[in-house]
Amino acid sequence: MGKANRGKYLRRLPNRGRGTCPVCHATGIKLLYTQHTSDGKELKVCKRCSKASQERIDQAASQ
Repeated sequence: MGKANRGKYLRRLPNRGRGTCPVCHATGIKLLYTQHTSDGKELKVCKRCSKASQERIDQAASQ
């Protein structure tokens, strides 16, 4: 039996949670994961970049 609320959170996000990942520059990808930079800023990144090193996250935030 299907679940009625599956994906409900995504429908509320602008553009259904999709955009361009600031780390790998992939377009049209879901940005659902939050990464913190060294100076405390938050970035929304894709699933592949959620496990990226802190150096790559900081470099993407500075661009």
